[in-house]
Amino acid sequence: MDFSQATPVASRIGWQSPAPVPDGYRFNHFLEASRGRLRAHGLDLAAFFEISPSPGRGLPAEAMPSPLEIAFLPNIRAQVAAMVRCFRRAIDDVGYPAPFHFAFASKANTAEEVVRSTLAAGAHHEMSSDVDVEIARRMIRTGLLPPDRMVLANGFKGPGSAYARNLVALRAEHPRVIPILEDAAELEAFTGSGVDFEFGIRFRRPREEQGVADRDSRFGVNEAEVRRLAARIDETPGSRFVLLHAMFGSASSDEEAFVDALEPGLDLYARLGQSHPHLRFFDFGGGVPGRTTLDRSFDYDRFARLLLHRVLALCAAHGTKPPALIGEFGRYTVSEHAAHLFRIITVKENGSELPWYLVNGSIMTSFPDTWALGEHFICLPLNHLDRPFRRVRLGGITCDRDDVYPPRGSSLPLFLPDLDASDLGETPLYLGFFSVGAYQEMLGGVRGSKHCVLPEATEILIDDDGEGGFRCDILPGHTTEDVLHNLGYGRTARVGAARTTAPVPMG
Repeated sequence: MDFSQATPVASRIGWQSPAPVPDGYRFNHFLEASRGRLRAHGLDLAAFFEISPSPGRGLPAEAMPSPLEIAFLPNIRAQVAAMVRCFRRAIDDVGYPAPFHFAFASKANTAEEVVRSTLAAGAHHEMSSDVDVEIARRMIRTGLLPPDRMVLANGFKGPGSAYARNLVALRAEHPRVIPILEDAAELEAFTGSGVDFEFGIRFRRPREEQGVADRDSRFGVNEAEVRRLAARIDETPGSRFVLLHAMFGSASSDEEAFVDALEPGLDLYARLGQSHPHLRFFDFGGGVPGRTTLDRSFDYDRFARLLLHRVLALCAAHGTKPPALIGEFGRYTVSEHAAHLFRIITVKENGSELPWYLVNGSIMTSFPDTWALGEHFICLPLNHLDRPFRRVRLGGITCDRDDVYPPRGSSLPLFLPDLDASDLGETPLYLGFFSVGAYQEMLGGVRGSKHCVLPEATEILIDDDGEGGFRCDILPGHTTEDVLHNLGYGRTARVGAARTTAPVPMG
């Protein structure tokens, strides 16, 4: 196999060469070129848009519409298992005397199939809102959230809030509900309930040790307030302070910098352990990245070892027993399981520096982080990988100037097969955005109406069938009538009639 024409061994968002992609080329651990087509998780993605009389392995025989969203659920379970193995290796190598617990930070993606998959993989559950309580309750009823799993309750839960009331009710159904307090006032919502609780406290790093973006954060309490709140908890009958939570606010590509950012919280834990005998969990969250681009190089094994060594050193310095560790993983857990597939509907050579390839959907509504944060995701063609490539820009079909990829201001190149508009009738070109399973669908709205009244795309949920094949559930996309109904146009006749009978006086 000759890869001499392949310049991008670690291309950032896609293929970065005018040469065709060599057969068998692996972009990463789940994307591979095969006979001019792209395979993801072993699936020929272009085949979803073709009629197949015998697709095999449980995949649909009919041609699917485009745009198309794909959720590959086995990847979620694989991600959970991989991180658990990573920490298990580190615990064995370092001789760490306490366990590691994997928790899914559900705000990254609260879709039922996602939450179900994380729990099936053995994850504990983190949540942050009132509706999350009902999700947890439903998972308890199905047996997916058994009594030994922790439910970590972040988010605002002040006295009188529906969230706090429902957490009290949930505690009667589930023994391991742990409210993580954001401020002292939240404690009152639980201590007068007559229900016993174990509590966590979210620690806010000293201002001088925070990044600029975090210095005015509304989350968590400082060390002095942690100490006062911990004392109040332990003095209250039926209450125990068991967990200290520290956040690293955004994804990091530097393992050592991540551990350094957690050190103030770890040091505080080691000092608190001397006076709070029930304290046994250190909960870190945020910042463990998923592989959203092709050159993401975060070393999870190295991170785990560095973290355990740092915890051991700090606890030894203060004579404190090392804690059980809880990691809250959102983006890492679900990024890779989802892809969004489009068809190129035309190529525009309009005198721009680069030709425009227009997709039959919206980039900015499908991936809000591209225009809001300038985020990048993997973008690759699904077919024609064996043709020459050229550098292009992608545009969505909305009338919005920000509906482009790469995002405005980005200097990263995007290469796609060299086709012109006349080629597309005979040889359609499909492309996919990958590692988009965290936050994008939640931010863009699930089953809702989109910017420029674009309909929701059809979605396929793919899971193992237990017999070497797949089971597919197809969620149809929106029709025009669905979009109009969501926007209230089903009420037009009734509202119009009411207005006709009661005109607004003029003058």
